[in-house]
Amino acid sequence: MRIAVAGATGNIGGLTVAALERQGHEVVRISRSLGVDLSTGAGLDEALTGAEVVVDAINAPGADEAATVAYLGTATRTLLAAEARAGVRHHVLLSIVGIADVGGNAHYAGKREQERLVSEGPVPWTIVPATQFHDFAEMVTGWTEQDGVATIAPLLVQPIAPADVAGVLAEIAVGEPKGRYADVAGPETQDLVDMARRTLAARGRAVKLVPTWDGVFGVSMAGNVLLPGAGARIEPTPFEEWLAGQE
Repeated sequence: MRIAVAGATGNIGGLTVAALERQGHEVVRISRSLGVDLSTGAGLDEALTGAEVVVDAINAPGADEAATVAYLGTATRTLLAAEARAGVRHHVLLSIVGIADVGGNAHYAGKREQERLVSEGPVPWTIVPATQFHDFAEMVTGWTEQDGVATIAPLLVQPIAPADVAGVLAEIAVGEPKGRYADVAGPETQDLVDMARRTLAARGRAVKLVPTWDGVFGVSMAGNVLLPGAGARIEPTPFEEWLAGQE
């Protein structure tokens, strides 16, 4: 099967490409760095020629809410229109668990816009909401770290291994469109501050962590907001196993 992966040079996109290729599929990589621009559509019609499925794992550059919504909205509209012209039969969108209940977060607003456009669009679809990835705590710490100190919100999360997410996307891509898929999560609930502390220790880095809700993630994300809902699909790789591979 010929399958296109948008965001193919990113973390999840690259792992999804590898998972699909291991299964013997012909994979088309869609990325601006590879000559396909979702903002303008340049190179997109050629890339989607003969494709049956598109997996969308794109990310937005860091920006405010309006800019993020505009960027992801434009990319999604451009992609869906090209898919309709090419006769693509299935659009698979990677999204995030819990975003409907969180305001004031630019990335989540952008993902909500993507979900809206895909669900109202011309191509049969599956939306796959996943929880935060195992490397999320380290990434968040990097946003605020300065002079050996970093602020971080004490979020409750149920993180998932990036490779597990890619495996789910690859599985769903070769099946029939399912609409909104079950939440996809890792096996255990974790505290983000503790995850950051343990990840930094595994890297041999000494960073003082300051838990606070005064930052990117506010109190609207406290409690169970980011945890998977009933009937979630639980993937097997625990945080500890992923962490051991980072040491």
